[in-house]
Amino acid sequence: MIKKIPVERLKPGMFVHDLDCGWFGHPFFSTRFRVDGDRTIAKIVQAGIREVYIDTSKGLDATDAPTEAEVREEIHARVAAAAADREETARTVPVREEMAAAQAVYRDAQQIAHTFMEDARLGRQIEVEKVGRVVGRMVDSIFRNQDALLSLGRLRQKDEYTFQHSVGVCVLMVSFSKEMGFDRGTIDEIGIGALLHDVGKMRVPLEILNKPGRLTEEEFGIMKEHAAESGRILSETPGIADAAVRVAGEHHERYDGSGYPRKLAGEEISLYGQMAAIVDVYDAITSDRVYHKGMEPTAALEKVIEWSRFHFKEELARKFVQTVGIYPVGSFVRLENGLLGIVVAQGPKGLLYPLVRAVYDTRKERFIPPRDVGLSLGSGREAGARIVGYESPARWNIEPQRFL
Repeated sequence: MIKKIPVERLKPGMFVHDLDCGWFGHPFFSTRFRVDGDRTIAKIVQAGIREVYIDTSKGLDATDAPTEAEVREEIHARVAAAAADREETARTVPVREEMAAAQAVYRDAQQIAHTFMEDARLGRQIEVEKVGRVVGRMVDSIFRNQDALLSLGRLRQKDEYTFQHSVGVCVLMVSFSKEMGFDRGTIDEIGIGALLHDVGKMRVPLEILNKPGRLTEEEFGIMKEHAAESGRILSETPGIADAAVRVAGEHHERYDGSGYPRKLAGEEISLYGQMAAIVDVYDAITSDRVYHKGMEPTAALEKVIEWSRFHFKEELARKFVQTVGIYPVGSFVRLENGLLGIVVAQGPKGLLYPLVRAVYDTRKERFIPPRDVGLSLGSGREAGARIVGYESPARWNIEPQRFL
């Protein structure tokens, strides 16, 4: 049986099933191993890990610890409660109408990311005006209908992670900032910082940056320097606002002080840095890498809420759920009537009722002509249809991006 325990309860003889630290490196070759002594436990604590899952069939038990299923049920309820607290706001234009503009600015943002990363690698000055113009267009698109740009964040290539991650974080941070109610000028500044947040990686040796596998402790130590380097580069760049510097320099800090580069804790981290930490993790764990299959969006949101016990401010984690929805655009879901589909937009009646594009009938085991199902507005045979859970597209050999 899989159970969850705080690291203080770890004992030699227990078997770690999952270190539950999906966003950062750790000093272990694998996330599953038998605890052979107090030194191993000390290494887990020193890595900033606060809770782990153990497998009681392979090691000692923790009799009163919650099971993995119980933990998942409790966390899913917390995500649903956060989503239910927010009524959906009307989009200025329909998602289909916004898609062409969103595709154009998304493509331009990726090109800009390539350009400024190369400039940083060669020691050239970042062209802030160009970055600002493309961020401004992204903010405009998100204000019209954020679902269009958010859906494009699912369209990625494994070998373009660094650039696409920068754009993805920018889209999410702008949407998050809009949800927080910031003024337009501040949102633009945050967006610039988000697009540039990983620029310090260009000072990391390529053999480490592009390594197709887990980094060694020494390599990870070098990689961790990129956050401080990002903050330094932006602070020395004319025309960059302090909000942007905070986003870049603090996106790996953690609320409990276990992050880097300065091990800031609590409100020592700026509000913008706290937001960036959540967004950076969410985008990273939902991305496919050469050596890592990304999580489904809903599963990633549940991890964000789970980790908010220590690593993120819980209030902000809930606000982020309200930004993207309990089933974010691009999620692959199962309806109670047996249909499978892709979330293509948030619905008019709230985050619990998104618009789903049904593409597969599990009862008949065949594809169907894609049709949009408004779950809160269903009628006839689809009246009362609701999402009963998220699915793995790979299990059904379906590529959700084809239907977005």
